[in-house]
Amino acid sequence: MAVAVQQMKRVSGKNIATPKGFKAVGIHCGLKHKKHDLAVLLSEVPASVAGVFTTNAIQAAPLVVSKEVVQQTGQMQAVIINSGNANACTGKQGMIDALTMQEKTAEQLGIAANLVGVASTGVIGEKLNMEPLLAGIKQLQPTSTLEGSIQFSQAILTTDTVMKNTAYRMEVDGKEITIAGTAKGSGMIEPNMATMLGFITTDAKIDSVHLQEALKSVTDVTFNSITVDGDTSTNDMVLVLANGLAGNQPLTPAHPEWDSFIQTLHAVAQDLAKMIAKDGEGATKLIEVEVDGAISDAEARKIAKTVVGSPLVKTAVFGCDANWGRVIAAVGYSGASVDPLGITIKIGDTTVVTDGEPVNFSEEDLLLYLKQPEVKIFVGLNKGSGNGIAWGCDLTYDYVQINASYRS
Repeated sequence: MAVAVQQMKRVSGKNIATPKGFKAVGIHCGLKHKKHDLAVLLSEVPASVAGVFTTNAIQAAPLVVSKEVVQQTGQMQAVIINSGNANACTGKQGMIDALTMQEKTAEQLGIAANLVGVASTGVIGEKLNMEPLLAGIKQLQPTSTLEGSIQFSQAILTTDTVMKNTAYRMEVDGKEITIAGTAKGSGMIEPNMATMLGFITTDAKIDSVHLQEALKSVTDVTFNSITVDGDTSTNDMVLVLANGLAGNQPLTPAHPEWDSFIQTLHAVAQDLAKMIAKDGEGATKLIEVEVDGAISDAEARKIAKTVVGSPLVKTAVFGCDANWGRVIAAVGYSGASVDPLGITIKIGDTTVVTDGEPVNFSEEDLLLYLKQPEVKIFVGLNKGSGNGIAWGCDLTYDYVQINASYRS
């Protein structure tokens, strides 16, 4: 999907509470040793909501609660999030604890419980320590300040090394609307419906049915197009809340600004997806793989994601080794339709394969290129008009160290 950047403007500050009527905050309640670990996002009024969720058959209790709000209520006014514990694979007690989080957050904010989403992230299989969590909920006082949004972004992190925030503005019916997003994710990133945790807010007016349609239209080419380590979490979700306070006429596919809205939502989602891929556990480089000339866009994305997810490609990039054989091998086992004699491969601007044949190139020049923090690989197939892009990161010694001692 091409993003029409001339119809939108990126917003400095980049915080989740930039759209009208949103507030956020994050605090330390004691689930972690020192860092912020409890956050809440609040809309002044009930908002239309859309969500995409993990395809893992094992789904954490908070995800089940949030999915029910999205599918049965169609509105959401607040989301309560804790880090440090995923509340996944915790049996009946886990569901009781997730519902208790929902209920106590509603009481603290003075809203209906069925308007509260719940999200958790952290270690799987350990029950929540509810005493400090419930005490923390009583301290939550969301604000529209940048400080509150920064605290929110910090509180949802686990092994992330940086916060992930973005925001854009555009006009609908002459009214300025804002779409902002915050995400976390560093490992276990292999979404088929969503990413680790993503929260997007907008003051645009749009009903939940059309908001869900809009989110689904951008998910495949953003959150579904990243991979860090091939693992799909039990807690992956993306939620979009639209409270309508910008005052525009309701957005529908028939609205003249519908495409611009979709493009702006796409820009937010793509920013977050790339930030997640770049911040993969132990990563030193963002890898972007573009595939062109596939028989369909879906086939192109499939190939791109296979290449960027290949451990051998990822380690070659980490080692600054221009080993294009690993790339072409991944193309071949992707399961997509390819003609070996029609393949072109570029690393950066350097062509290394044409029509399936190796091309002489400067190893020294590519070594310098592969030392850069962002590496682009292009694969041309000459089979059709399909195009797709996927993002990932290199695979480093630190990834093994982080995940070998995650619970300690």
